[in-house]
Amino acid sequence: MGGPAAAGAPGGAVEGVVTRLIVDIREKRLAGRPVLGSLAFSLDEGEVTAVVGPSGCGKSTLLRLVAGLDRGVAGTVRWSGEGARPVPNLGVVFQQPRLLPWRTVRQNLALAGADRVEGERLLERLGLAAQADVWASQLSLGMARRLALARALAVDAQALLLDEPFASLDEGNQRLARAVLAEQLLRRPVPTLLITHDLAEAVALAHRVLVLSPGPARLLFDQAVPPGVRTDPALATATVAALRDLAR
Repeated sequence: MGGPAAAGAPGGAVEGVVTRLIVDIREKRLAGRPVLGSLAFSLDEGEVTAVVGPSGCGKSTLLRLVAGLDRGVAGTVRWSGEGARPVPNLGVVFQQPRLLPWRTVRQNLALAGADRVEGERLLERLGLAAQADVWASQLSLGMARRLALARALAVDAQALLLDEPFASLDEGNQRLARAVLAEQLLRRPVPTLLITHDLAEAVALAHRVLVLSPGPARLLFDQAVPPGVRTDPALATATVAALRDLAR
């Protein structure tokens, strides 16, 4: 879709595509009220960055700015790189699935510009193959969320923006969806911004974790995730504990 529609080390970027996100926000206001404070970071090609913060701190507002859906901000939010457009081709998962209820599962993928073969593979992988010809309005919330993830991953995106993509999924489907995302990022690394409130989820999927304050959000710290956390449960647990201590 044009605009909005476990990883290894960053690298292996999509051939012919160079995309980098630069964020340098001084303040963002909505209806005269500050919702974002001082917030500066960059997101490089092939890098997965998780943004963690309490509910209502402004994480979704940040995603809308990055997606180009809201441009009223004091500061800079821009994509750069060789041949970069103001907003590149994005795969986006919003907090709500945003499906077309009068279309089938398969049609929702097709209308978003998803690759047909890849779309079918992702439906199978996410346990939705049997629902391919079901109206989106008939899906459970968990199915709708998995379809939204499949759609974002199947559109040949230059970057991914994921806002709580595993919310409302039961434990088994959360594990499945996380595994599918991790596999996809290994197969096709693109800059990915993952919004979450779950530090364990952030550590499991990201190369870096940005922790935000309560709203108006400001950046508390930017922490690299140790490379071995995905194969060392003890290191993963220790990393999550250390991040929680820093966030206090």
